[in-house]
Amino acid sequence: MAEMTWEKSAIASTDTIKAKKSERLKFLAGGLLIVVAIVVLMASGTASGARYFISVDDVVNSPQYVGQTVRLTGSVFGETIRYNSDDGELSFSIANIPDDYEDLATALHEAVNNPLVTTLPIHMSDTTKPDLLQHEAQAILTGRMGEDGIFYATEVQLKCPSRFEEDTPGSMIHLQQG
Repeated sequence: MAEMTWEKSAIASTDTIKAKKSERLKFLAGGLLIVVAIVVLMASGTASGARYFISVDDVVNSPQYVGQTVRLTGSVFGETIRYNSDDGELSFSIANIPDDYEDLATALHEAVNNPLVTTLPIHMSDTTKPDLLQHEAQAILTGRMGEDGIFYATEVQLKCPSRFEEDTPGSMIHLQQG
């Protein structure tokens, strides 16, 4: 009987090793590309969304915001609200809310009653008058600052000041006794 032996070819095994290294390299490059993309997206999202909104002081005092779309917040002056239902034109003014406050309702009240506060006229077109648009409401507006000093809002979110006042059991008893 003839004896046969089987030997691995040195060429075949080096080709297999090279193929495995090539696959690992492709996998690592793809993984690295995904990680870099995630880091870039996180950095750009954090940079652009670091502030939810900017203040009236910032918009009024910085010419860089003219013509740019921004989101800002302020306290509504109730006596300035004007609405024309025929053409959907809404205008009002807002006051700057201080950055540091403990109670939002008090901050909104103080903002509209401060004669030295920075104010900004707001104009909206093709809109309906929101139910919560009232004196001392917090307005969060998206739009652009015009060169004429008017903020042209495209979107408004309102927070009613009465929703920030807390009723405590002690205050309710005091009101009932008085």
